[in-house]
Amino acid sequence: MNTGVPFMLNPNQALNDLAAEARKSLQDKLKVEASLVAAAPGRVNLIGEHIDYCDGFVLPLAIERYVVFAARPNDSQIARIATEGQETVEIDLSTEQAISDVKWSNYLRGVIKGFQDLNYRIPGFDACIVSSVPLGAGLSSSAALECSFATLLEGLVDTVLATRDKALLAQKAEHDFAKVPCGIMDQFASAYGKENHLILIDCRSGNSELVPFSDPSLSIVVANTNVSHDLSDGGYAARRKATEDALAMIGKKSWRDVTMDDVLIHEKEMGNVMFRRARHVVSEIARTIEAVESFKNNDFSKIGPLMAGSHRSLNHDFEVSCDELDLMVEIANEIGFEGGVLGARMTGGGFGGSTVTLCRTQDASKIAETLHQRYLEKTGITPLIFATRPALGAHLLS
Repeated sequence: MNTGVPFMLNPNQALNDLAAEARKSLQDKLKVEASLVAAAPGRVNLIGEHIDYCDGFVLPLAIERYVVFAARPNDSQIARIATEGQETVEIDLSTEQAISDVKWSNYLRGVIKGFQDLNYRIPGFDACIVSSVPLGAGLSSSAALECSFATLLEGLVDTVLATRDKALLAQKAEHDFAKVPCGIMDQFASAYGKENHLILIDCRSGNSELVPFSDPSLSIVVANTNVSHDLSDGGYAARRKATEDALAMIGKKSWRDVTMDDVLIHEKEMGNVMFRRARHVVSEIARTIEAVESFKNNDFSKIGPLMAGSHRSLNHDFEVSCDELDLMVEIANEIGFEGGVLGARMTGGGFGGSTVTLCRTQDASKIAETLHQRYLEKTGITPLIFATRPALGAHLLS
């Protein structure tokens, strides 16, 4: 989600350097020295797309790109929060929060309201935000903003919320104040992230499980196509409604109880479009479960075909890919196993955004360079490409 905050963006900046930049910005902009620094990562989803609202499973990881807050209490009841390219916002912490005309600040106001609802009295503070999470790339910059800010507020009120509670508080902030009806994946990934682990989220129960990604010879290349096609035609809403209508037609309470035979039995009744939407949901849930077992068993030979199947399904059955995403995946597949690629697919809501390529770490830089060069040659668009391994979730820096 694009927060509209023009952060100082350097996607390759290490967390310690980013924290130092946040401290310096606080000193430069608000003339105070930081006593607290909080960070939370963006995320990509390795597999399990458009099934979070269908009681499915998702398998994201926190990426090594962070939103960072540097802050210091200011002996008042006012929060002064600065970021590059925007006027400093002032938030009265003595009153119940309401939606503001300054749209990007609503993510923060929603998190403050969550702490107020828990009866915490937040002291006034000065803060500055910097980020290395690319905006508008489907990498959950808004969830990183919310979770980083919630972690900062934990430090200010001297408490530690349960990780699940913090993630849900951040999600509620986005629902109520930003008016974005997101699922649980983004905030859960940003909050629960752990080095060398993927995060399996059961979207029916809301439970999560860490899945090992401990082999240092594997990395993930994230390729932001730098295109975002217009969804004002209600494309997302139409697909979600199709899954709801298909489930009602099948006559079961949850997609987790639906088999492919159930879908095939109702194919004529559904019609072509609804049938393909239903086929994607059932097949993507199965692919995600199989991918998790493969990672647990260190059997990486199956991951590539599963990622390829996911992309084909998102392209053909769910129709949320686009030419640029398809091209980036095609280039990765052309590099192939000999060039270090194990698998590639689009990630996120689609119609633009990013792809993920599972690859050998030793080849990651060359793969990123090839993706960049060939994509630029074909489209004239400069992509943003970086390698990552699973990163640590929201935390205070010492």
